[in-house]
Amino acid sequence: MDFRDRQVVVTGGTGALGQAVVGGLIEQGATVHVSYVVPGEAERFPLRDHAAVRLVGPIELTREADVDRLYAGVPKLWASIHLAGGFAMGGIVDAPANMLAQQMEMNALTAYLCCRAAVRAMRQSGGGRIVNVAARPALEGRTGAGMVAYAASKAAVATLTMALAEEVVKDGILVNAVAPSILDTPANRHAMPKADHAAWPKVEDVARIILSLASPENRVARGGIIPVYGRF
Repeated sequence: MDFRDRQVVVTGGTGALGQAVVGGLIEQGATVHVSYVVPGEAERFPLRDHAAVRLVGPIELTREADVDRLYAGVPKLWASIHLAGGFAMGGIVDAPANMLAQQMEMNALTAYLCCRAAVRAMRQSGGGRIVNVAARPALEGRTGAGMVAYAASKAAVATLTMALAEEVVKDGILVNAVAPSILDTPANRHAMPKADHAAWPKVEDVARIILSLASPENRVARGGIIPVYGRF
């Protein structure tokens, strides 16, 4: 995967999966624009001083003006990878009414605004690649029991991906998404210490799939929601 001289935006790039994605992009020659919300994210980001990394923030991805500011600073955008989002447990009776709105904002709205800004930029530069992050419940709705707001928001991301892929293919823009199960991250291990961590998909493996979808070598895949479940 050759990303030399390619400009890439990564939202959520300071997280566990984001660090693997950004690291892979740097290895392949990309210049990576990484958004963050609070200064502490940027300060803790281990790749913050790399010459190929451009940290941009504070950026609130639910605000249209902030998203437009992020993409306005990227010359000739090639790929936009949207890892930012949120998670909340809660069945429909126990969860407060605003949980659905919060999850839709954190997952679906952020993806929508970033996709829109990316499409505008890519139409000017002659095409590109967009990768979103859905989740296993987006493909297998029954696995969203006990987390219905989260499942609904990620299903919206999956549908957004498929619809947008059809809408922009003639612009030379290919849109796809990955749908992880529980990723093997320090935070998830801490939350579920007794789980079979070896069965969870590793962030490095998921990152490689994301880079493949975002790379110039991907010439045909579009509208796909790729399951990345590991053995879980």
